Amino acid sequence: MTSRMASSELKENLEDEEMLLTGGLKSLLPHVLRRIIRLNRLNISNTSGMAEGYKQANVVILHKSLADDFEKFCHANDGPLPLLYRSQPGDWKCPSLSSDSDIRTDCLQYRVYELGVCTGSLKSLKEYSEQLKDMVTFYLGCSFSFEKAAVSAGIPVRNIEQKCNVSMYKTAVPCYSVSPFCCNLVVTMRPIPESKLEAAVLATSELKEAHGAPIHMGDPGLLGIQDLSKPDYGDPVQLHPGDIPVFWACGVTGAEAVINCRAPLAFTHSPGCMFITDLKNNNVRSLRGVPQVHCISQDPLHFSVVSAEAAQKIKTLETLIGIDPGDRGIIHLQCQDELLKACLAISHARSVLITTGFPTHFTYEPPEENDGPPGALAIAAILQALEKEVAIVTDQRAMDLNKKIIEEAVQLGILKKPIPLLNYQRESADSALMFLCDNGNSGRPRYDHLIAIERAGMAADGNYYNARKVNIKHLVDPIDELFLAAQTIPGVTTTGVGDGGNELGMGKVKDAVKKHIKNGDVIACDVEADFTVVAGVSNWGGYAIACALYVLRTCEIHDRYLRKAVGFPQSSKKMVWLSALPSVSKEEKLLKTLVRHGVRSGKTASLEMEVDGLPFYNTHSLMIEKLLQEVQK
Repeated sequence: MTSRMASSELKENLEDEEMLLTGGLKSLLPHVLRRIIRLNRLNISNTSGMAEGYKQANVVILHKSLADDFEKFCHANDGPLPLLYRSQPGDWKCPSLSSDSDIRTDCLQYRVYELGVCTGSLKSLKEYSEQLKDMVTFYLGCSFSFEKAAVSAGIPVRNIEQKCNVSMYKTAVPCYSVSPFCCNLVVTMRPIPESKLEAAVLATSELKEAHGAPIHMGDPGLLGIQDLSKPDYGDPVQLHPGDIPVFWACGVTGAEAVINCRAPLAFTHSPGCMFITDLKNNNVRSLRGVPQVHCISQDPLHFSVVSAEAAQKIKTLETLIGIDPGDRGIIHLQCQDELLKACLAISHARSVLITTGFPTHFTYEPPEENDGPPGALAIAAILQALEKEVAIVTDQRAMDLNKKIIEEAVQLGILKKPIPLLNYQRESADSALMFLCDNGNSGRPRYDHLIAIERAGMAADGNYYNARKVNIKHLVDPIDELFLAAQTIPGVTTTGVGDGGNELGMGKVKDAVKKHIKNGDVIACDVEADFTVVAGVSNWGGYAIACALYVLRTCEIHDRYLRKAVGFPQSSKKMVWLSALPSVSKEEKLLKTLVRHGVRSGKTASLEMEVDGLPFYNTHSLMIEKLLQEVQK
């Protein structure tokens, strides 16, 4: 009887080896692979590409006294640490994941940690069976699980092509800490052709238990990764021409947490040597909307993600503000999706600098028009609510006026607190760089994004013109130089908002301005912004930017990408963000404040309740209501 059993087991082993030779590892069923791994019959370094379509798991084994806190840490960082199963102390099986497993033997390789130091690698944990009786095993989702979905979507998996492990990197992104567990995020990198980025996001976004959608696409330096050729774990994977480095949250984050908690004894799988479950990748969690990918920066290369639903709302906002009540021909200046791309870039920014001020009424004091400041303050208000740093730069001669306007905006409840008010003067060739960066070091910019809204822009001849071709250069400080300097600083992007083509940032559409706008051949601004938002009235552009930033921040797909899938969704702050948006009541009070300070309507120089010759009531108020209705649908 014993002889027959031994013979049967030998026959099964020979059949398994035959399957390896003929069918390949990717086609084997999980229980077969686990048995082969258990018998130590595989001479491979990782499980990528094995048991195609089945979930694989990262493994963390800790003393039972740490288990509850580690589970909280997983739930607080469910991008890198999606919890599939938590065992009881001393339980080596995981019945909900597999029928016949033994966690002591069923990973290709394990790592042993003592007081936060990796003290060795093992093929089996059986020698630690006594200690394991007081330890709890956590099974965490793995990105190897989505490889079949990627291949099915026509996305190449370069590490499998190159027959190596995936690349894994430590980042500078902190996870949400739950004492005693704290660490930075670890990511995997997969090279993806640029034309396949959206497909890669779509293929993985709903596979939450396999880390879900990417958390970054583009320059690795934005994650604090200095050299792709030197991964912290795994193997370097070569990019093909046209490939973009795409990063997913990684379960090896759990190993970093183990190291930092300095537990007396802990175990993990070796990176890439996963536990293979019996579960197929078919139980997905639906995110709201289909994801879209947009490039928001070329230097450094950076892509962002938004749901199709949120993107459509922002397109609608762009259409609403694109009407031309002054019949100036602005339809010829409009570029599709500029509002969306600008706001995606602003959404990623940590610190934003805003400028406004168009002294068109050169015979009055003050010479400013009232289009611009309300839009600038609307943007500043939502940036404050989103907890970003924001400052305003304006002309030296207008500092006192703007200071009063900001103070009253705080009193009116438009702003949460006063905004730093700055002025810029050219004192040397590197003045703009010194203003924008710490000690003029382009590697340390003070601002990530610059916004000009209804700001007088320099024409090709170096002068500044109002719509009637009058040169107002004597009233304008050279803030354009900041936008020109920003073009040379990696990681700093710019937006220009205008309604006539002579505003700072409109250089991007100067040819259309010269051709279609009255006096355009003279007045066209020559200075470009990365993104150009064209509106019937510039204030409307500011209101739309504020509304679009709200739409983005309440988009689940974009929010997750912003926080790199660590920490918790910020939906609890939704009412704070909503209350920061412009309203008819707030804008009415602000316009009355501007009138009281002698700031006039642009077209008529009137000190009435109007902007650009258009009445506030039933024109501007109606636009504000339409924008708010759209974002709250």
